[in-house]
Amino acid sequence: MGIVRELSTRVEVKEAFPIMKQLRPHLTEALFLSLYEEMRTSGYTLLACYDDETIVAVAGFAMLTNLYYGKHVWVYDLVTDEQVRSKGHGEELLSFIESFAAQNNCNCVALSSGTARTDAHRFYEARMGYARVSHVFKKDFAT
Repeated sequence: MGIVRELSTRVEVKEAFPIMKQLRPHLTEALFLSLYEEMRTSGYTLLACYDDETIVAVAGFAMLTNLYYGKHVWVYDLVTDEQVRSKGHGEELLSFIESFAAQNNCNCVALSSGTARTDAHRFYEARMGYARVSHVFKKDFAT
């Protein structure tokens, strides 16, 4: 299977952008890099799963504490290159994150997934054992 590594240099993070853009198509490379730098100051970690030297999947997460989950890991981003989906790379990244959470005494791993992403929901529930526990609500403001 692939190798999971934390991305830490600007070059590594830029290499992850084409995969991340498949999940976040609204991002430009410049905006992605800028937001990554800002999020990193709040504990955001960006991981990549490599097949040989090629990034095939990317995940971004942070360890947080709140009133309803206590200490937990929140997965902001998880995407596998559409050319190599269903080959275990997403499972490998999420399992890595789960191990990280357990080693850091977290109560759980949590994430949000868009309502239209039925394949992702099937992956989280049937393959990874996650429960659907809430709805996320959002209100946009005009800019």
